[in-house]
Amino acid sequence: MSPGQFPLLGSPDEVPPRKRIVAEVWLVLGLSLGASAAYSIVSIADSLTRSTPLSRQVRSLNAALSDRPLFDLIYQFLAIFFDLVPVVLVGFLLWRAARPHLGRLGVDLRRPGRDALVGLGLALAIGIPGIFVYLGSKAMGINLTVSPSPLDTYWWTVPILVLSALRAGLQEEVIVIGYLFARLRDLGWRPWSMILTAAALRGGYHLYQGFGAFVGNFAMGALFGWLYTRYGRVLPLVIAHFVIDTAIFVGYPWAASAFPGLFGLPGK
Repeated sequence: MSPGQFPLLGSPDEVPPRKRIVAEVWLVLGLSLGASAAYSIVSIADSLTRSTPLSRQVRSLNAALSDRPLFDLIYQFLAIFFDLVPVVLVGFLLWRAARPHLGRLGVDLRRPGRDALVGLGLALAIGIPGIFVYLGSKAMGINLTVSPSPLDTYWWTVPILVLSALRAGLQEEVIVIGYLFARLRDLGWRPWSMILTAAALRGGYHLYQGFGAFVGNFAMGALFGWLYTRYGRVLPLVIAHFVIDTAIFVGYPWAASAFPGLFGLPGK
């Protein structure tokens, strides 16, 4: 198998015309992470044009959506649910009659144990350097301070955070890797063009956190994209992303509470 091939990505039952593929890609991204990237660019422009230095501005992570507990839970759940609709949409668009039905997305369940182990290994390899990227970019003044949500607000806080991590893993890896690579390949793009474009998109929708977040997520996207072009499997990437975000959403609030000075947050 030569580099750049997709071992699991066979030809679809019918490839749409080129113009239809381009329109489809723009529509999918406009309904999902492309929109997030646009908002993120506006957000960083807003932050840069304020008088307060970037490193002293605070961006809340998983902030409450209502001051009433029941409605906050409903809003949080609905946000997760509707963010996953584009994931289902790309599965519908690339569904094949032959097995594996979602092979063009790099999805099958033939090796769950191996996929889980690879995903955990990737999470460790990416997550630990990611901490130093965040701290370093904060020290350089090119990143905002990310303020986590406390874990003890409601009884359902941690389950919702875990669901949010799962949502991020599915949404980003299935759409930005599985779907986008399949469609760009249909358009005749070369592997590294796809890898760098998808990595730039990933960095773009994290730009609201600062330039350190852009660089870190661009590097993560480039690695994930290369692994996908090499092995054609998206589930290890989903698992790795889920583990990393669970550690951030659940572990970071604990660490920030225990060591506020390390993360530039005010102590209790």
